[in-house]
Amino acid sequence: MPVMMDRVTIPELRLKFAEKSWADTFQLVRRCMEKSRDESRSHKPLERSLEKLQEESNVCTINTTKLRLEIIAKQQGMSFHFAEATCYLSADLFYVEVLLLPCGEVEEVKVVPHGESPVPSESLLQLLRSKNFAAFSLKLQGLFAQYNIPGDNEIKFKLLASLQCLGKDLWKIAHLPREQKYSDPEMDLINNGRIGDLIMGKEDLNPVVQAAQVTVVVSDVTHKLQMASVVPQPPQLDPQGYPVFVPLNEVPNEMLPACFLLKLQPAMPVMPSFVKKLSQITDVDLQWAPLPKLLMRDSLSANSSWEMTCESNMIFTVTLPGGVMHSYVFPGAAWDVPAHRGAVVDSVPFTHPGHVPALLEVLRHQCAINTLLRSCFIFHCASPGSVCGLHFEVLPESDSSFSVTFQPPDADSLGVLLVNVPKPHQITCSLFGANTRDPSINEYLSSVIMSCMSIPETMRMLYNKLEDITSVPLSPSCSATTETENDHSAHSSTAVADTSRALATFSQSAAMPKDGFSVADLARSALTVAKSESILEIN
Repeated sequence: MPVMMDRVTIPELRLKFAEKSWADTFQLVRRCMEKSRDESRSHKPLERSLEKLQEESNVCTINTTKLRLEIIAKQQGMSFHFAEATCYLSADLFYVEVLLLPCGEVEEVKVVPHGESPVPSESLLQLLRSKNFAAFSLKLQGLFAQYNIPGDNEIKFKLLASLQCLGKDLWKIAHLPREQKYSDPEMDLINNGRIGDLIMGKEDLNPVVQAAQVTVVVSDVTHKLQMASVVPQPPQLDPQGYPVFVPLNEVPNEMLPACFLLKLQPAMPVMPSFVKKLSQITDVDLQWAPLPKLLMRDSLSANSSWEMTCESNMIFTVTLPGGVMHSYVFPGAAWDVPAHRGAVVDSVPFTHPGHVPALLEVLRHQCAINTLLRSCFIFHCASPGSVCGLHFEVLPESDSSFSVTFQPPDADSLGVLLVNVPKPHQITCSLFGANTRDPSINEYLSSVIMSCMSIPETMRMLYNKLEDITSVPLSPSCSATTETENDHSAHSSTAVADTSRALATFSQSAAMPKDGFSVADLARSALTVAKSESILEIN
């Protein structure tokens, strides 16, 4: 009997609603959603039905656009109201303004943090203009999560005010006078700025390689946070060119159950020595694994070619332009030791604007090393029939250096290229045992690796250079001298490697209370990497 009723009812419903407009149907579904109902039953089916109706409808009016935005606001737990052709999607600490044209198209979108001026959002505007409501909803969800600080409104507003003071101080630091080192002002600011390229009020985050967000998070531990600027006017500089800060006790401050957080996107693998440097500035809590394993997690693609041997050696095949193929071996026994393991750092807490330049310098340094090692995992599609003819072994030598062992062309002995990264902006190469008398080759290789930030490209240029050198015949006296020098270089290479591997190792895991942090990204910042170096961008 119920089946017969369904068969009778469905055609009647189809006939009834065939005579109604889309607007009437939308209104009916909305009324069903707003009716009092059993709270234990979900209204998700009705929401999906309404979304489906709107997706299928190509009609664009001010009412249909308003209705779509209202549903999105409710899905994200935000309030919604409409006044004078403007939709307001509101949360406690921010709201979004969407200005509509009479035809229903979107004219402008602004994000308005609490107590701040409206900031136009080009990305949200383009999503709405292209009718990509799903992507708009996801962006709104992320924005809502950034401002979702637990606690009552008094705590929320204090934390937001403190974060705004931090952002203004970082802006002052970024614009202090300094000597320009590069001819390109933007590149100079990115690579050499005290906190990189600082942009205030930008809603979007578009990192080149590495990004970060400056956030405020609630914790079980109270910290003294600024409620006013700690950069005096006019600013005073220390011998290193950084501002001298006013002590927190001498400016308005609050003891709050929170701290600032530098959230890395994506999370960055960091070695113990760099973790120790970070922990000297602030605290981190980490899990350890061999650094190459951590780096390859984010580097391998569908075209990746790699294997793991029974000795835990990782072998990667890299295809370079021109069909040249390299094979890179990372011995597990050498990398899986405490000094050369890494930990994935996804956030670094801090409580003072003076911490940020120091933190970024450490992260820039680690990022330079990561970029070089990760270049051994970046793959291009190999042409059919390609054969890997060049093999290399990559070994750690210290916390900031590693060696690449290879067989030079037309030689029975091995050559070693020692790559040292003593500073974020400095990389040097030293070649041992490769049958060359060219005194400028180390300087040449250092220049190559600084420009390309790639081990495979550097080894390709080195191999080509050695082929050119060995193709030139030597006189008997020069040949004898070369053999003597090569023997000395080979012994030096062995000594360097043995001494480096004998260095004391340690494992650092700084303890930090598990506070159950809830991230509220009230100001956003980008640690964008250009040639492995970092910038900070406050948004």
